[in-house]
Amino acid sequence: MNSDILNSEIYQKFLKENPGKGNLKIRAYAASEALPINGLHVVVSTSFENQVIPFFDGYTDTSGMIPNISLPAAKLDLDNLIAPVPTIYSVVASFDSLKEQQFTVQMYDGVCVVQNINYIPGGMNSGSSLSYRS
Repeated sequence: MNSDILNSEIYQKFLKENPGKGNLKIRAYAASEALPINGLHVVVSTSFENQVIPFFDGYTDTSGMIPNISLPAAKLDLDNLIAPVPTIYSVVASFDSLKEQQFTVQMYDGVCVVQNINYIPGGMNSGSSLSYRS
């Protein structure tokens, strides 16, 4: 994340309202999780007060994973029996020339959320690409 965003008033306000931390793990596979997808481009952001705040922009490793993306979340109040309010993030995944796939992730303080991204073969022709299945 660039320093302009880190120093912005909107980002600081978002952090103040979301002082907790949750973790996001990305798992990208093809062929019913038999083949990890190396190099899947992943962008994680949230919308806050009509502005998009980016938190992560990177690629899966050779095991098809991004193991630990730390994200701000609303603080969990253990003394309160009311269900915690999630912080909502958008996860956009793209691979080569394929259409982007978007997921909505609910993040909670102290919780690790795993987002699985599965691809299936797009056809039997040589040179055919992979297509998405969410």
